[in-house]
Amino acid sequence: MRPVGPKDLAGIVLTPIETVSDTLERKLGLISVVVISLSAMIGSGLFVLPALAYDMVGGGAWLAYVLAALVVIPGALNKSELASAMPTSGGSYVYIERVFGPMFGTMTGLALWASFLLKAAFALIGFSAYLMFIQSYLGTEVSSVQAALGMLVLISLINILGVKRIKSVQTPVVALSILMLVGLTVWAILNGDADYSRARPTLETTEDWVTMGEAAALVLVSYAGVTKVAAIGGEIKNPGKNLPSGIMSSLIIGTVLYAVLVATMAAVIPPEAFFDSHGHPIEDPVRAFAEIVGGSSVALFAAVVAILTMTSMSLAGILAASRYLFAMSRDSLLPASLEDLHQKYDTPHVAIIITGLAMAWALVSIDVHQVAEFASGFQIMAYMLMCVSVLVMRKATRSHAWYQPEYRAPLHPFLQVFGILTGGSLLYFMGIEAVIGAAAAGAVGWMIYVGYGKRHISQRISPWETFRLMNSAPERAEERRRTAAFFAADTWGNKLLTLRQFTSAVDALGMRADDPDKLRVYFHAADDNGDGLIHLEQYLMALETMASDEE
Repeated sequence: MRPVGPKDLAGIVLTPIETVSDTLERKLGLISVVVISLSAMIGSGLFVLPALAYDMVGGGAWLAYVLAALVVIPGALNKSELASAMPTSGGSYVYIERVFGPMFGTMTGLALWASFLLKAAFALIGFSAYLMFIQSYLGTEVSSVQAALGMLVLISLINILGVKRIKSVQTPVVALSILMLVGLTVWAILNGDADYSRARPTLETTEDWVTMGEAAALVLVSYAGVTKVAAIGGEIKNPGKNLPSGIMSSLIIGTVLYAVLVATMAAVIPPEAFFDSHGHPIEDPVRAFAEIVGGSSVALFAAVVAILTMTSMSLAGILAASRYLFAMSRDSLLPASLEDLHQKYDTPHVAIIITGLAMAWALVSIDVHQVAEFASGFQIMAYMLMCVSVLVMRKATRSHAWYQPEYRAPLHPFLQVFGILTGGSLLYFMGIEAVIGAAAAGAVGWMIYVGYGKRHISQRISPWETFRLMNSAPERAEERRRTAAFFAADTWGNKLLTLRQFTSAVDALGMRADDPDKLRVYFHAADDNGDGLIHLEQYLMALETMASDEE
C-alpha cells in the first residue's frame, strides 16, 4: 500500500543533510592517517599468528598475509567512501545502521563488538605467552590464563578510570615494535642466517590452495585495524584524498612488513622450533626469531616489546569494543544503562565491564586458533557489508540525498562485487565454525532488536529498503520518492500545494524544467477546479505528465 503521510516516509531525504564534517576540526594530514592506521594494525598479527599460519601452510605462510591483504583492499576503499559521507563516531556500525536500518545495525554492531573484543583477547593470549618466557628470568610461575586474566582486569580498570592518552601511548609503542621487527629482519639477512628456500609456498594441488585460503582467512584479523581511522573522517584534512591514500599506504606498508618478516621467520627458525613439546604451534614466534638471530638477551628485549605492544593493543581494543555498546545504547537499540557514564571518570563503565567479562569468557573457553578465526570471520563479514553498502547507496542516493561522499571507491560495481566474492570465499575456507559463530552473533542481535530495540526506536525507510524496491518495483520506488517531495514541500501541513510549493517539490526531485512557464502549465493542468491548490493525486499526475513529455 502506498504511503499516505509524512510519517510513513521517514528516511526519504531529498536534499543533503547532516553535514557532520562541517562541525569538526580538520587537523589530521596524510602522515597522521598512515600512522594511526599502522598503529591500529600492528600487533598480535605479527607476534602470535605466524606460527599458527606456519602450522597450516609451512614456510609459505607469508603468502597467506598477501592474499588476506587483497581481500581487505575492496573493504578498505569502500569504507573510505562511506566514512567520507558519514564522518562521525561509531565507525562501521554507523554505516551499516544508516544503510540497512536498525535491525541490521543491531546485528552488525554486536558482531563488530565481538570482533574487537576477540581481537583484544587474542592480544592478551599473545601477551601471556611472552610473559611465560620472561618468567624464566624472574623466577616466577604464573599460568598463561592467570596472566591474561590479571592483565584484563588491569586494562579494564584503566579504561574505566578514563586514561585519555591511550592512542598517544600506543603510537610510540607500535613504532618501537616496528623498528625492532625491521631491525631483526635486517640483522638476520646481513648475518646470512636466512635460508629463503624454506619460505617457498607449496601450491601443487587443489587441497594446497584450499589450505592457503584457510590460512589467509585466519590471518586476516591482522588487518582489522587498518580502517579504524575512517571513524574520524571528519577530522581529516581533504578526506576525499587523504583518507583513501592514507589507508592504502598503511595497508601496503603493513603487508610488506608482514610478508617480509614472516618469510624471514620461516627462513631462520628451524621447522621444529615453531612447535612446543606437545606439538602445538608456539604463541611467541617473535621471541624464537629474536633468540636465533641475537641470543637470549635480544629475545628478552623482544619479549618486553611484545608485551608492551599487545598490552597497548588490548587496552585500545576494550576502548573500541565498549564504544559499540555505548553507540548502540545511544541509538536506543540497547538498554539505556550501557550509555551511562561514570559520575567521576566520565566513561561508559557498564559497557566496559560487560566487554571485559565477555573477553574473560573468551580467554577461558576458546583456544587461541578459534579466537583468531572468529575475530577474522566477523571482520570478513564487515568488509563484505561495506561493499554491499556502497552498492546500495550508489543506487538509492536519489531518495536518500544525504549521501554525499567526498571520495568514491573506483571501479564500481566490479570492485564491490570482487570484495563480496573474495570475502565469501574466505568464509567458506574458514569452515563451518566461523559461519556458525557469525550466525550466532546475528541471531542474538536479531533477538535483542525484536525484544528491545524495535520498541524503542522510530521507524524509517532505509536505503536498503529503497534499493530492494527499486529492483523489484521501480515505479513504486519513484512514486514514493515523489510523495516524499510532496510532503516536504507542504510547509502549511494541509496536504495541498501552491504553485510555489509545487515548484519547490519539482526542484527537490531534480525534474525542474528549463522554462519556468512550463511548470505553471503543468500545475494549472492538474488544478482542475482552478483554486490554485493541488492535492497529492493531482501532483503525482502532473509529475507523470512531465516525465512522459521529457521522454
